[in-house]
Amino acid sequence: MTIVFMGGSRRVSVLDEPVLGRIDRIVQRQYPVLVGDADGADKAIQAILHSRGYRRVEVFCTNGHCRNNVGNWPVRAVSAAGSRRDFRYYSAKDRQMASEATAGLMVWDGKSLGTLADIGRLALLKKRVVVYLVNLKKEVCLADERDWERFVAAGPAELHARVARTLRSELPALASHAANATLF
Repeated sequence: MTIVFMGGSRRVSVLDEPVLGRIDRIVQRQYPVLVGDADGADKAIQAILHSRGYRRVEVFCTNGHCRNNVGNWPVRAVSAAGSRRDFRYYSAKDRQMASEATAGLMVWDGKSLGTLADIGRLALLKKRVVVYLVNLKKEVCLADERDWERFVAAGPAELHARVARTLRSELPALASHAANATLF
């Protein structure tokens, strides 16, 4: 069964038509959706799913504290070490969603380290991910490590290096969850 991890950059609060079309296909096919609780793309995705009356949604929140749950869907509390609300704190739920999903839909502004890490997690797990590049108004599909390497090679080297360090520390856990998925 296809389970879709949807997310994106906090700077993106309006979803373009291609993303809405993808969401509509996911709803039509009744795929379960895993989504985070951040402002920006997560909240916008939640709003669209809620406006469609979609119920097959689970909101992942760090330590059970949800910042946004527009549709009052079931919450998955993901434990995170410490109380400092930083990248590491919030990425615990992202790692869990990438692990459980079979595919991804990411809306990326070209700058967000967290969204880029999510794209990388999915691709390194050999889970297909559709990335909507907001700046270019274009979709890119990644399916594996080779696609991931080509994708990041086209972007800023500093951002790639930061994400590479993050993902390198996660590689043993990522490798134990590798699986194939189908695109929606």
